[in-house]
Amino acid sequence: MRTAPPPTLGRVVVVGAGMVAHRLVAGLLDRAPQDGWHVTVVGDEPWAPYDRVHLSELVTADRTPADLALDPDVWEDPRTLLVTGDAVARLDRDAQTVTTRSGAVHPYDQLVLATGSWAWTPRTEGTDLPGVFRYRTLADLDALRTWVAERSAVLGRPLRGAVVGGGVLGLEAAAALQHLGASATVVEFADHLMNVQLDAGGGEALRVLVDDLGMDVRTSTGCTGLAAADDGAVATMRLSDDSEIPADVVVFSTGVRPRDRLARESGLAIGERGGVVVGATCRTSDPAVWAIGECASFENECTGLVAPGNAMADVVVDRLLGGPKLYTPAPEGTKLKGVGVEAASFGDVFGLTPGALEVTFTDPVARTYRKLVVSDDARTLLGGVFVGDAALYPQLRPMLGRPLGADPSAFLAPEGGVPDTGADLPDDVVVCSCTNVTAGTVREAVTEHGCTTVGEVKACTKAGTVCGSCVPVVTKLVNAQLEASGIAVSRAMCEHFAMPRAELYALVREGEARTFTEIVAAHGTGRGCAVCKPVVASILSSLRAGHVLERDHAGLQDTNDHVMANLQKDGTYSVIPRVPGGEITPEKLVAIGSVAAEFGLYTRITGAQRIGMFGARIDQLPAIWQRLIDAGFESGQAYGKSLRAVKSCVGSAWCRFGVRDSVGMGILLENRYRGLRTPHKFKVGVSGCARECAEARGKDVGVIATASGWNVYVGGNGGANPRHADLLAEDLSDDALVAVIDRFLALYVRRGDRLQRTAPFVADYPGGIEALRSVLVDDSEGIAADLEAEIALHVDDYRDEWAAALEDPDKLDRFTAFVNAPAEHDPDLLYTPLRGQVRPAEPGEIGHHDPRVARLLPLTEVTR
Repeated sequence: MRTAPPPTLGRVVVVGAGMVAHRLVAGLLDRAPQDGWHVTVVGDEPWAPYDRVHLSELVTADRTPADLALDPDVWEDPRTLLVTGDAVARLDRDAQTVTTRSGAVHPYDQLVLATGSWAWTPRTEGTDLPGVFRYRTLADLDALRTWVAERSAVLGRPLRGAVVGGGVLGLEAAAALQHLGASATVVEFADHLMNVQLDAGGGEALRVLVDDLGMDVRTSTGCTGLAAADDGAVATMRLSDDSEIPADVVVFSTGVRPRDRLARESGLAIGERGGVVVGATCRTSDPAVWAIGECASFENECTGLVAPGNAMADVVVDRLLGGPKLYTPAPEGTKLKGVGVEAASFGDVFGLTPGALEVTFTDPVARTYRKLVVSDDARTLLGGVFVGDAALYPQLRPMLGRPLGADPSAFLAPEGGVPDTGADLPDDVVVCSCTNVTAGTVREAVTEHGCTTVGEVKACTKAGTVCGSCVPVVTKLVNAQLEASGIAVSRAMCEHFAMPRAELYALVREGEARTFTEIVAAHGTGRGCAVCKPVVASILSSLRAGHVLERDHAGLQDTNDHVMANLQKDGTYSVIPRVPGGEITPEKLVAIGSVAAEFGLYTRITGAQRIGMFGARIDQLPAIWQRLIDAGFESGQAYGKSLRAVKSCVGSAWCRFGVRDSVGMGILLENRYRGLRTPHKFKVGVSGCARECAEARGKDVGVIATASGWNVYVGGNGGANPRHADLLAEDLSDDALVAVIDRFLALYVRRGDRLQRTAPFVADYPGGIEALRSVLVDDSEGIAADLEAEIALHVDDYRDEWAAALEDPDKLDRFTAFVNAPAEHDPDLLYTPLRGQVRPAEPGEIGHHDPRVARLLPLTEVTR
């Protein structure tokens, strides 16, 4: 072996054009001399380096390849050359050259191997069939998207998808299939999902959440083969438990292997498990050759995460410039992204450290699982698992190996009050493991480099620019440092609007802009995102700026507002007409029964005293609503961020304890606030006496009758974090009660934050309920008349959304099952009887296609 020459730059060639290669080049540009060197990066993909961590967002968040591109400015420097679409075929270490497939020869003084890894697929029959994919590159995702679109058009129905592998990438792939319109069955050989990152308890909690998303999960089984349809495309997957599942599209996500062929063929030392052997300097067995990232084997381990690769890139940059830096593996953390559920872990997940203690909190109602692993004295944090709510992950991961400073249970139990470990982190704590940025570096960005926003700190330090999980902690650090420096803290809603929702609402209300394009041009920048678009849509609806499905508004809507119905687990929708006060005539009951029978809908009385009908296909919604509107109903808006319902007891009309007409007041309030768009949904309850049968104090607005009038309460909430409403005013007349509620709701619309329920709005109101009472009851700000006028204008302008949609052919065009086959509906919706009605068939059950027929057949006939 040649002896190591003194570090010198000269001609640097990097084989591989991924994220760690980009990191290395950016590091050289930041630190190397202005001249005397040149770096050539050779990649086999046709694209410049891109953010592979967020690859799924091309489907799940409508991002484009351009959105994933890493900083292109590094390739504008004359000292850099990027070669794409031309893989290196041969390495000649004696001549110190690399030769690409096109025949180009690149000489080097220093060579860096950053070849990454490749997606491993087990040797299983049928993996070469059309419709079988890997999930690793832009090309993989593009091919998958094309196949789903074209194959579903050929078959005339949504595809039935299967993903082999229940790890992070496997779940991301399953979510991508769902976003593309296919179903998703996840097949995992281990006994629980994310078995490398989660313990058994966390894996089971994740299964429950994934089931809620409509994914079918098969654990403790594997794929033993794939079979083709008559036209040769994949159609069936055989499992090791001797069962079969339909599969029109299959994605393998069964792990990766280091791409070390070039190193093997050139005689470099290779690890027992593959990968190019490197030491702490990241040098290979050839002193002129380095290896970083997934292709490097350090202590016989190859890592599949970007953070260690970036750390290796930093070591090589430092070493090339004569520095002493050494690579030290850091404890790894993983966070699930782009799936729709939260799961994260770090450190000693399985409690393997001698003497380790495990502190676990499980909330089956809220569907959360939290576990901390600590030292035997319960002081030092060794690891953590979070499923269902990963808010603690970015806060606690930087504390790994350090004293917690509190009882571990204080972090887990919701009533414990989580100690804030964000803003007070020691300077040497790494807050962004992906880019190896410490808390001290973040603070220096504010104090030494003049950064005043989180965006500026991210650009300066690169913290939060890879996976993004550290952004909450970085934000806390930045805001704390700004406040300590006497600088106002930014409350930007997102990168496109530098103000919170309340300020944007005020600007739009006072201005003339009434489309997203006009609003972002007047008050923001860019093209918007998934955060600000629904907010603007809500603001425009609150200001009565047009129907939610108007051409300029439809693309902004959030989730169910796209089709004005609530999506159910099997891809069908619920239909809930408004029934004010729960009071309904026999004629209207007959009309609902007729509609439910004709369309084969499951019906039930909801908790809000309405009648819900479930199982409607998207193409049936207009016909169903036409029938209901003809019968005198209107939309109950169970899908919107608006009034859901006013629940009331029977009150003095029938009850011997009632002191006031709670039903009449409930109907008055429902008809007044129906369709009012607010920052989040809100509910109202009206009780006819202090016995509180309508549970008014658990509602956003609660009204309770007294002998002297009405008491009104605000800020109540049920759900996972219940809160009793606060008393706002007492013994009000009917008119005074309506006026106070008008003022409260109008103020909530004006000042509520994005997706903020009234419970935190009231709890966090500056000055508390006393200050809120001063504004709403005593009119301390002189805005009471203005607030009442806004609600009065809403009442005058109200028009039922579904009635308006039925009159507009352009809006009705949205209600088709398949874009390429508008007359078709999904033939794979399966139902099974349930207490005289039907429900969606569970995985493994044999259901019937037609709910109207299935409803009438005995179970033995349906499942035969």
